[in-house]
Amino acid sequence: MFRLFSLFFILVVSIHALSDSAILKRADGFMKTSNKSNQFRAYNDYKNLYLRSIMAEDNKLKISALEGIVKSGDKLRIDTYQYSKELLELKPKSKFKTSKNKTLKIKNKKIKLRSSHKLKSINFKGDRLVLKFDKPLSTKQVNYFTLYDSKKQQYRYIFDIHASMLTKSKALRKKGIKRIKLAQFKPNTLRLVIENNKKLKIRFKKDLEQLSISINDSNKIIPHAKSLKRGVTPFRLDRNKVIVIDAGHGGKDPGAVGYRRYREKIVVMDIAKELKYILKSRGYKVYMTRDRDKFVKLSNRTKYANKKDADIFISIHANAVPKKHAKKVNGIECYFLSKSRSSKAKKVAAKENSADLSDMNFYGKQSFLNTVNSHNIVASNKLAIDLQRGMLGSLKKSYKNIHDGGVREGPFWVLVGAQMPSVLVEVGFISHPKEAKRLVSSKYQKKLARGLADGVERYFANCK
Repeated sequence: MFRLFSLFFILVVSIHALSDSAILKRADGFMKTSNKSNQFRAYNDYKNLYLRSIMAEDNKLKISALEGIVKSGDKLRIDTYQYSKELLELKPKSKFKTSKNKTLKIKNKKIKLRSSHKLKSINFKGDRLVLKFDKPLSTKQVNYFTLYDSKKQQYRYIFDIHASMLTKSKALRKKGIKRIKLAQFKPNTLRLVIENNKKLKIRFKKDLEQLSISINDSNKIIPHAKSLKRGVTPFRLDRNKVIVIDAGHGGKDPGAVGYRRYREKIVVMDIAKELKYILKSRGYKVYMTRDRDKFVKLSNRTKYANKKDADIFISIHANAVPKKHAKKVNGIECYFLSKSRSSKAKKVAAKENSADLSDMNFYGKQSFLNTVNSHNIVASNKLAIDLQRGMLGSLKKSYKNIHDGGVREGPFWVLVGAQMPSVLVEVGFISHPKEAKRLVSSKYQKKLARGLADGVERYFANCK
């Protein structure tokens, strides 16, 4: 076991020792090939550099990383609009095409982007608000969510539509409704806001070029008014996504035992429960592979996620190294499953895989390769990046010296067999004195969970 930890430590140090220029050179080299796997590795490297640039506040590195993200994302057909926008703000004279073949320009720091759909008219027909467009709408072009302000007791029903207006912002009136406003929220997004002091019953239907929204009074009791006692204001309450959270280890398997004998299985359970609470308050359907201190076989964790028909699977863990190296290694990391069979990748995963050797025998090499498909690899990579970015953003606001361990691929057996995008999150090193104290802190756990939840939001918002 000690030898295993030593090998793991050597790997971590060697990875962190790679300079930004070395990673950039490697990514540029991958991009020169026509191999899709190499392009995917380049995309991942550029994303890691982007996260590093945020933490280091290095604009030069950020520009190089963003250029790589846009270029590699375009080849992989990944939506990189937000990164394109950020790049153009940093380099206002730039002009290039995004992955959706839309030309973006910057002039006086204002972005001009033409949407393929235009709103022709909007008017009421009885209790229905009807929006007509010049082309048929697809389901992906309409995103509906709700907001509730418990202090003001105010409801907001919001439609974001991928289209543009022919006229300026418009306010509409309807008896019994406080406010209805339509505006160009983003260059390619129309936002319709229906605001009221009483709850409304909103239904909508898309029919070719027409979006019909039914608005009626509702005397139903607010379902979340009493249940959310911790002060988390829900948003996107209509989300119909299913998320399975896996708190690593449990029962007879304590996981890593670190500083002051803190146990991994307890720390990750606390974080998992907090994440579940936040995601449920935001309208997601959430399940946990274990909700108490019990042992669950690795293979049964993804089987459970498959049974629940989950949209994503998140396995939460805490890292550790031998005591003599404990003060030197820290940071948060995200891993996704890949077909990588390198000795280094296997060493990284060895600690987490060691809990259930029977599963490792059951999932032989051939089985492992057969269960991984390229679609889930790309999606899992995107999810891992969003989760990593969410955690870094949330923790950095309140804590100093948050170390970015990056996003990487590896053969983690707990992810094998998952039929949905799946990620293993290492929330920190429980062996590191300072990081371990933070990991057992309720405040820190909530910040971590909120960051993960924000990452989930970002992932689903960008899913195409």
